[in-house]
Amino acid sequence: MFHVYHFLLPLSLWFLPLTVFSSHCTTETSTKTFQKCMNLPTQQASIAWTFHPHSSTLELIFFGTFISPSGWVGFGINPTSPQMTGTNALICFPDPNTGQIVLLPFILDTTVKLQKSPLLSQPFDNINLLSSSAAMYGGKMATIHNGAPIQIYAKLKLESNKTNIHLVWNRGLYVQGYSPTIHPTTSIDLSSISTFDVLSGSASSASQHTDMKMLRVVHGAINAISWGILLPMGAITARYLRHIETLGPAWFYAHAGIQLFGFVLGTVGFGIGIQLGQMSPGVEYGLHRKLGIAVFCLGALQTLALLFRPNERNKFRKYWKSYHHFVGYSCVVLGFVNVFQGFEVIGGSRSYAKLSYCLGLSTLIGVSIALEVNSWVIFCRKSKEDKMRRDGLIGTSSDKGSSGIHN
Repeated sequence: MFHVYHFLLPLSLWFLPLTVFSSHCTTETSTKTFQKCMNLPTQQASIAWTFHPHSSTLELIFFGTFISPSGWVGFGINPTSPQMTGTNALICFPDPNTGQIVLLPFILDTTVKLQKSPLLSQPFDNINLLSSSAAMYGGKMATIHNGAPIQIYAKLKLESNKTNIHLVWNRGLYVQGYSPTIHPTTSIDLSSISTFDVLSGSASSASQHTDMKMLRVVHGAINAISWGILLPMGAITARYLRHIETLGPAWFYAHAGIQLFGFVLGTVGFGIGIQLGQMSPGVEYGLHRKLGIAVFCLGALQTLALLFRPNERNKFRKYWKSYHHFVGYSCVVLGFVNVFQGFEVIGGSRSYAKLSYCLGLSTLIGVSIALEVNSWVIFCRKSKEDKMRRDGLIGTSSDKGSSGIHN
């Protein structure tokens, strides 16, 4: 327990940089000064705004960055709920013919999420857009590249006595004609939603976002250790230590203890994953979710198998062993796959967290190869000795004083 904790803590710290952002909001632009500003929790984006209560008019500017020369950046307001579906968005991208910045309005309905048809520009339906514009730092001389900053300005007429708005923002890699394609689906990109009050400037989603960041860190670290490290260690213990006669039944208790602890820890990680799903309505990770459920079910079946383990003389023992091996190795393999899928989900494919896990996994693989080679050497040596005994070249254990090779 002590050693696992000391491994869990540094791995958790490696996960933290994946969700930290470091942008600084500003109320100043080259053409206008706004009353308030706020950092947004993802993509190093921010907004600034001025609200005129007497006319319910909101002037808002969004600061974002491109992630490719042919990509797009956009933000919008959902008039009913904090989710992408139903959002009225302003999206800017380079004109495919002239290369100049184009800003168009879009309505993100359910067909956008399902990608059934290209996203086509259309006027807002539930939001009164008075004016809008987009500009890059450097004006017309600026070029679009990965990391290029963009400002999108919008002047809106809000409903009377309504000061809470649901802001949605994102960015993508490509535009087909004048139709933006789907944005990346990492947890950071799918969490680009915030609800805030234009009068007070308080964001109601700030505390929830902080909680979700910490839960993602804990979820990733626990599952990487349980399904990706402990369960393979338990399998290695059973495969290579049970043949050492001097250990007696100790190998079995070590195997069962490691597997049971790994499953309990993995169950905690699985529960946190379910909680994260409930806290993120509309955000889905299909493959990661399905693999997680499959790994948990296989782990549960493997644990329950201990309760129905027949003794060695039982005729069903060989069937139980086949089942135990198949389910166990399937759980380990799918666990590996889902850990790496988890890194893809959180956008950590090149992170130190993944590097740390790969180093731990490489160590396990190296130990397994060494033990496998040693097992084959011992097996071949015993096979050779048995053959020589059958041929009468080596005395049997019952032969007194004849343990050497006969001439």
